[in-house]
Amino acid sequence: MGRPLSELRHIVLDLDGTIYKGSRLFDCTLPFLAQLRTGGIGYTFLTNNTSRSKADYVGKLRGFGIECTDEQIFTPADSAIAYLQRFHAQAVRIAVLGTPSLCAQFEGAGFTVDWEQPDAVVAGFDTTLTYERLCRAAWWISQGLPFVATHPDLVCPTDEPTVLVDCGAICAALTAATGCKPVVLGKPDPSILLDLCRARGLAPRQVAMVGDRIYTDMAMARAAGAMGILVLSGEATAADVSAMKSPPDLVINDVGELGGLLTR
Repeated sequence: MGRPLSELRHIVLDLDGTIYKGSRLFDCTLPFLAQLRTGGIGYTFLTNNTSRSKADYVGKLRGFGIECTDEQIFTPADSAIAYLQRFHAQAVRIAVLGTPSLCAQFEGAGFTVDWEQPDAVVAGFDTTLTYERLCRAAWWISQGLPFVATHPDLVCPTDEPTVLVDCGAICAALTAATGCKPVVLGKPDPSILLDLCRARGLAPRQVAMVGDRIYTDMAMARAAGAMGILVLSGEATAADVSAMKSPPDLVINDVGELGGLLTR
C-alpha cells in the first residue's frame, strides 16, 4: 500500500461493480457505509454512467436502502456542464445524445436541448439512441460544432446477457463518420475528482477513489494525486493487476475488505 489509510477523510465510491452490480446490491455495502458514518469518514458516489440523472441515482440508491442526496452524487454531466460554461459560454443550445434524464440535467443548468440550430453536440450514454439522431449528431459535428463526450467508457457493466454499448463506442462511430474526435470528460480525466475535492474542502491526498476499473477509476486517482483502491468485485481481475506495471495503492476483493482494514 502506497500511503496509510489513516490519512483518509473522504471516500469516493464508484457505483456499478463497486457497491452493486446491475440490480444486485453487494452484501457488504450497507455495513461498509454504516462504518464510514460511524468513523466520521465522508463519502461521495461518482459514476461514469450518464444514462441517469442525479435524482435517478438517488432514487436507485434509496431503493437499495442507501440514504443519500443529490449533493452526494457526481457524474460526468457535471464535468460537461462546467466545461461548456467555462470554454463555450455562448453554447446555450446543445444537441444531446442522451436519455431524457440527462437532457433534463442540462436543462436544469440553463441549457436548451435543440437539434435544429445547436451550438454544440454532447454525447452521453444514450440508452434511447436512434439512428436518425445519431446521423443528425454526425451532421452537426461535421459542420465544426464543439463535440463533447461525457465519458470514454465503451461498454457499461451489467449482470444481464447483453453488451450495453456506452458513450465511448457511440463516439467512436461519430468519429469514424466525421473524422472529428470529441473532448472526452469523466473518468479518467482528473478534473471531476479535483472538482469534488474542492467542493468538499479536501486535499487529494485525503481522498481515496474506490472503483473496479483500472483504466478509469485508478487512472483518474493517480492523475489527481488521490489514493487509488481497486476492488475485484466488478470488471478488473487479479490477472489484470498482475499485468500492471504500476499497481494501485491498494487492491481488495470488495468494499467490505476495505472496511476491515479501516477498522484495524
